[in-house]
Amino acid sequence: MDERALFTEFWENESKTTRNVIARIPEGSNYRPDPKSRTASDIAWQIVCEEKMIIEALETGQAEWKPPPAPATIKEMLGIYDTQRADIVRRWKALPAARWDGTLEFFGSQRPASPMAWSFLFDIVHHRGQISTYLRPMGSTVPQIYGPSGDEP
Repeated sequence: MDERALFTEFWENESKTTRNVIARIPEGSNYRPDPKSRTASDIAWQIVCEEKMIIEALETGQAEWKPPPAPATIKEMLGIYDTQRADIVRRWKALPAARWDGTLEFFGSQRPASPMAWSFLFDIVHHRGQISTYLRPMGSTVPQIYGPSGDEP
């Protein structure tokens, strides 16, 4: 298996888990563990937008951070995520090797494309972890992530 195929497999599996975590955010929750922290829905929207940004960056050679306004509900966000998730996996599989092995402009600097993709995947997993720590204090449950959770043995 080549690196891009490995990445795509990881991406596909992690996006399923990310979807499960986002789905547990209670509608209307404004919980944040500290005034400096963002809400779970704010973090979830960042994940949705980052996923779209990195595939577009590898396809075009240029990263642009222009997230649209967040949807009003988690249900709407999940609808966007579900549609986008399937499309992004297809796009990773179709990405030309020259793009994967090439460079992209990342806010004024040229960066190697594939390490940037991995970096974004790890950042998304990090943000998903933040959300998972918010779930119980928000009155929700934590889904299985890499194995059983206290709520899903």
